[in-house]
Amino acid sequence: MTDSFIALGISPRLAEAANAVGAHEPTPVQQAVIGPVLEGRDVRAQARTGTGKTLAFVLPLLQRFTTAPITTPRRVSVLVLVPTRELAVQVAESFESLAPGLARPPRVECVFGGVSINPQMMALRGGADIVVATPGRLLDLVQHNAVRLSNVTTLVLDEADRLLDKGFADELNLVLTLLPPRRQTLLLSATFPAAVRTLADSHLTDPVQVEIADEPLAVPSIAQRAFLVDEGRRTALLAHLVRQEGWTRVLVFVASRHGSEHLAEKLRRRDLKAAAFHGDLSQGARTRLLEDFKSGHGQIVVATDIASRGIDIVELPVVVNYDLPRSAADHVHRIGRTGRAGAEGLAVSFITAATEAHFRLIEKRQGVRVQRELVRGFEPTETATEAQATGGVKGARKSKKDKLREAEADAAAAAAAVRRR
Repeated sequence: MTDSFIALGISPRLAEAANAVGAHEPTPVQQAVIGPVLEGRDVRAQARTGTGKTLAFVLPLLQRFTTAPITTPRRVSVLVLVPTRELAVQVAESFESLAPGLARPPRVECVFGGVSINPQMMALRGGADIVVATPGRLLDLVQHNAVRLSNVTTLVLDEADRLLDKGFADELNLVLTLLPPRRQTLLLSATFPAAVRTLADSHLTDPVQVEIADEPLAVPSIAQRAFLVDEGRRTALLAHLVRQEGWTRVLVFVASRHGSEHLAEKLRRRDLKAAAFHGDLSQGARTRLLEDFKSGHGQIVVATDIASRGIDIVELPVVVNYDLPRSAADHVHRIGRTGRAGAEGLAVSFITAATEAHFRLIEKRQGVRVQRELVRGFEPTETATEAQATGGVKGARKSKKDKLREAEADAAAAAAAVRRR
């Protein structure tokens, strides 16, 4: 019903456009965020993946654009920073899919690395109202004088925890120095580790704080199953389950790029349609692969964690943890690819003797217990070593990388405090 969005301050035309793309009722994060964004407030929002964070800022920013003064040439007033190319495309498409509901649609440009910079420079020649970008490519474009950030009035940091991962923190800090100090800043994240809290404290002014509690994962829309299997028999079990269960589309998570290529090749040898998805693929190859998968032409995509966030695949029925994730938070992000928008979904995890203790800790942190299953002919025979039996999930203790990132964030915060004096 569009009335719910209208009650939040969204125009009837824009609410109808949201309804047309499947947003019939505002989610909790949208209910909490839309109003403050319309008021021009800074917002710090925490909600897990798949809860509608993107539309929570896209809708009100488009609504505000309808009353913004017209400038010629167009100047970038809204900048959205995201950690991956796939998420950049998804956010830009969200703006563009809703823009036809406006009398004066904004010009949206999406820029990211991994492709030639020249077409992006050409596209920006006529100016843009909204730019969705990965930090590295944005800095390249600034260096080439292809885009100016001096007129940005709203900055959105989407998936802020990933933006602060290694390779993004330094670039993000450089971008922040190029922006006007007086602006609206929206920071959205699935998790809020210390570095993200420091970033929020340094760059947000009197923010509205929104925290949407995680819903239990063991809900009807996301059923979880765990299969006990020897490490060397996981591929055979995966192929067996795909055929036995009649899975038509499966997203399989592995730990490495090499592992994704290797597993996809082994599945193809078993006459299954499988493709690897990872950061080494060209942007064109990644886009084609996802389009084929979303349209039903692909059966199995074997992915690294690059696909655990920011990729919205409608009615994806099954996600498989071939390799377990490093942390409970990563597990949430992975299985969040299925069971979206109220659709039913299934999350499957392969548990070996070496990873049983690790999975128990993931279960403990999620507050769930997944029954272990055995498949005839695939009963495990391996046993865990003493070290493996202790398990371990990233996050119990701070790693050296985590400590370094926090130190960098503290230094950035101190520098920002000096600038504000």
